[in-house]
Amino acid sequence: MSECSHDCSSCSANCSSRDPASLIEKTREGTKIKKVIAVMSGKGGVGKSLVTSLLAVISQRAGYKTAILDADVTGPSIPQAFGIHEPAMGTGEAILPSLTKTGIKMMSVNLLLDDETSPVIWRGPIIAGTVKQFWTDVEWGDVDIMFIDMPPGTGDVPLTVFQSIPVDGAVVVATPQGLVGMIVEKAVNMAGMMNVPLLGLVENMSGVICPDCGKHIPVFGESHAAETAEKHGTKLLGSIPMDTRLSEACDRGLIELFEGSWLDRAAEEILRTLEKA
Repeated sequence: MSECSHDCSSCSANCSSRDPASLIEKTREGTKIKKVIAVMSGKGGVGKSLVTSLLAVISQRAGYKTAILDADVTGPSIPQAFGIHEPAMGTGEAILPSLTKTGIKMMSVNLLLDDETSPVIWRGPIIAGTVKQFWTDVEWGDVDIMFIDMPPGTGDVPLTVFQSIPVDGAVVVATPQGLVGMIVEKAVNMAGMMNVPLLGLVENMSGVICPDCGKHIPVFGESHAAETAEKHGTKLLGSIPMDTRLSEACDRGLIELFEGSWLDRAAEEILRTLEKA
C-alpha cells in the first residue's frame, strides 16, 4: 500500500483524518441549489443522457427550477438533445449557464468549444477539474433541483462528483442485457460506498411495442432490472421502450416536447426529496 500523501482529492479510501464534508466545493455567492441528483451507470451507451433529459423536462414541467450539469466531458450530448448550439456566455468573473426553450439551466463542455464536434482529448485530472468548475464557477442562481449527467464507469470523474458535490441521491440506468446488468451493479455499489442514497433503477431500451398488435417484444432478452433493484434494496422506477419518437426528438433538439409517462414514477420519487428539504 502506498504511503498517504494527504491529498484526499485523489483518494477514495476512508481514514480517521478524513472529513468527507471538507472535500465539498462551494458554489458561487448567490447560488442556491436545493437538491442534486446524479444519473449514472457502470457502462456507456445505456441512455444516461436521455434519462437525465427526460427527468429534467418533467421537473421543469412540474414547476421546479431545474438545471443540468453535464459531467460527461468527453461525450457530451445534453446540448444536442435540447437544441442548444450557441456558446455559453460569461461575465468575466463567472460562466453563465445556457437556457433551454423552457428555461432549464445547463452547462456542458460543448457549450465552451469553438467547434462542438472537436474531441476533448484531456487527461483525467483536467476532466475532473472541469467538472468541479462547472459546479464552482457557473452562476447557477436559484435552482430547486440539479441533475448531473454522469460519465460511464466508476473512475476519476464519478469519484470527483461524489467527493466534491453534495449529491442527494443517485438514479442508475440499465438495459436488459445480462452483461449490462452485471456492470450496472458496480455503479450501484459505488453509490453505496460513497454514501449516496440510491433512489432506484431506470431501465432503458426495455423492448419494442408492436405498432400493429401492441405486443411487447423484448429485443434484448427478458428484463432482470426488477430483480437487480430488489437485490440492492431499491426500486425499479421505470422502463423506457425503444421509441423512434424519442430518438428523433433528441436528434432534432426537441426533447422538451416529448410525451410519455415512462418516468413519471421516477420523477415523483425524486421530487419527493424536495419536499423533505
